[in-house]
Amino acid sequence: MAIERWRPFVSVERWDPFRNMSDIQGEVNRLFDSFLGRPTAASPASGVRMWAPVLDMHETKDDLVLNFELPGVREKDVSLSITGDLLTVRGERGFDRDTKDETTHHIERVYGKFERSVQLPMPVQADKVKATYRDGVLEVRLPKAEEVKPKAIKIDIL
Repeated sequence: MAIERWRPFVSVERWDPFRNMSDIQGEVNRLFDSFLGRPTAASPASGVRMWAPVLDMHETKDDLVLNFELPGVREKDVSLSITGDLLTVRGERGFDRDTKDETTHHIERVYGKFERSVQLPMPVQADKVKATYRDGVLEVRLPKAEEVKPKAIKIDIL
């Protein structure tokens, strides 16, 4: 059942309480993206959005391990760099489908260039980094610097 707003001397317009919800959702998303430091659209008119892959980070006894989700990205389209305590993953997810003979109704996945920079919580040995890419997940293993690794100290009992 829809509620119709009555306006004297004006045409009847169907009232839709959710008419501007998508605008509100877009504004809330933009607010959170800017607050969290995620790259936002280059320009709203261009329709091109930058995106940043999600990240899981954990630590083992010897390594700092970062896992980036990169679904639909080919290994050759990903680059990794370390500058000081900042690790940066860059790349691009291409839109490979030909849509000339199709009518697209909805696309939520973001295509195009991406970049994600992560400040490392501890010193690492940048020359011994190992990265593997499997099933859309980039795993980066950063060996901890020697001064960060815990050392056992023997206590002499007198």
